[in-house]
Amino acid sequence: MALKVTQIKGLVGANAKQKANMESLGLRRIRHSVVKQDTEATRGMINIVRHLVTVEEVAGE
Repeated sequence: MALKVTQIKGLVGANAKQKANMESLGLRRIRHSVVKQDTEATRGMINIVRHLVTVEEVAGE
């Protein structure tokens, strides 16, 4: 199972931990999407920035 993560809000006003997690997820700008493996580490990073992203489950990978 994989997760498609899309940034929906900008990082203005976000704290350093949130900015670092967005960079670790590979998100660079609004409406940018990445596909990540569904692991506990990935879920933890998404949880920290859950108000800035949307998450969809995708089959494959």
